[in-house]
Amino acid sequence: MASRKKDLSIEVCGLRFPNPFLLSSSPVSNTAEMIGRAFGHGFGGAVYKTIVDDRTKIIHPSPRMSSYDAPARKRIGLQNVEQTSDRSLADNLADIAYLKKHFPDRVLLVSVMGFSKEEWVMLAKASEAAGADMLELNFSCPHMTVEGSGMKVGQALGLVQRFTRAVRKVVKIPILAKLTSNVTDITQPALYAKNGGADGITAINTVRALTEIGLDDFVPRPNVAGKGAMSGYSGPAIKPIGLKCVTELAQCQELGLPISGCGGVETWIDAVEYLLCGASTIQMTTGVIHYGQRIVEEMIEGLSDFMVQKRFERVSEIVGKALPNIHPTDHFDLGWQGVAAYDLSRCVGCGQCYIVCQDAGGQGLGWDEQKRRPIPDDDTCLSCMVCSFVCPVDDPPLISHLPVQGKAQVVPPVSR
Repeated sequence: MASRKKDLSIEVCGLRFPNPFLLSSSPVSNTAEMIGRAFGHGFGGAVYKTIVDDRTKIIHPSPRMSSYDAPARKRIGLQNVEQTSDRSLADNLADIAYLKKHFPDRVLLVSVMGFSKEEWVMLAKASEAAGADMLELNFSCPHMTVEGSGMKVGQALGLVQRFTRAVRKVVKIPILAKLTSNVTDITQPALYAKNGGADGITAINTVRALTEIGLDDFVPRPNVAGKGAMSGYSGPAIKPIGLKCVTELAQCQELGLPISGCGGVETWIDAVEYLLCGASTIQMTTGVIHYGQRIVEEMIEGLSDFMVQKRFERVSEIVGKALPNIHPTDHFDLGWQGVAAYDLSRCVGCGQCYIVCQDAGGQGLGWDEQKRRPIPDDDTCLSCMVCSFVCPVDDPPLISHLPVQGKAQVVPPVSR
């Protein structure tokens, strides 16, 4: 098996990452001890949790997180109200120096967030002096309430450029701007960050959300002494948003900067999808909260085996590989329609496909009550595939899409 392992290193902004997997700036990167153990498990880098000036007194709410569950699956998302680091600036800088001394082959990014131009400059200079390899400017935290901080900066294009430029003037190390998805077009703040001197973009931070309301106390979760808030939502449920934003950034020819992708990464498949959409490195938090730091060991193995299977020699060959296949919807070839194809020999007779086709699909199925089997009608099937979403037999799928060139598109009659 060892002979199958690939070199997973990748160069970004002139720095060599042993592999593209990073801890993101979050509760999982709060101390040198935590990050050091992550490096021991195999992470190629880490973004040290956002540091702030000591004059900003951070006291975390309690509780600070709430798990968002769905039927048959726990932790499809995590809402949190945790703020930036609550440790002293001196302690954080000492940890940064320790990590660079003991793990010189790993790339250490430091996330910073100021509440004024002067604070941005001070934190950037201090981080570089402590040994940071790169800076990540936090323009994206969705639950900061002070004007000129977090997401409020990311939504004010002029501030993105102003603070990036201020930092660029005082440090020599590369700068990433971490942007929020809570905007109409993420390429706009990205271009302002580039104009300010950013060397790359991180996308995305948590998504501003309100996940649950207690039905007994009517308080949003997490319930902090009787009060809730709209705050950051992470986990597998936001991966589609993260992939969308990374793709938009990668397709923006005017931008042309490397991208660090994050949002909902819990498996090596998630990581590869981000690479395919244009990310060069992958950051994660909720996956570590769910499975622990050992998650990276499976990701390293999975990515390596994928590269062997697809005959990629370098991770950089994967970056953006899917972009030529991602188009606006008006590029679809509508000459190809199709039908849902059924393997009725494995049907369990539950009837869910028939019910959903009647109630939410194209009414393209009949039902044999005696045999308890659907009766497909290729002439009326719209191939919407909702039947496959509810079918309990999925290994391999009992229902699949069968494309048919030239099949007439059936338009149901309009009731008058």
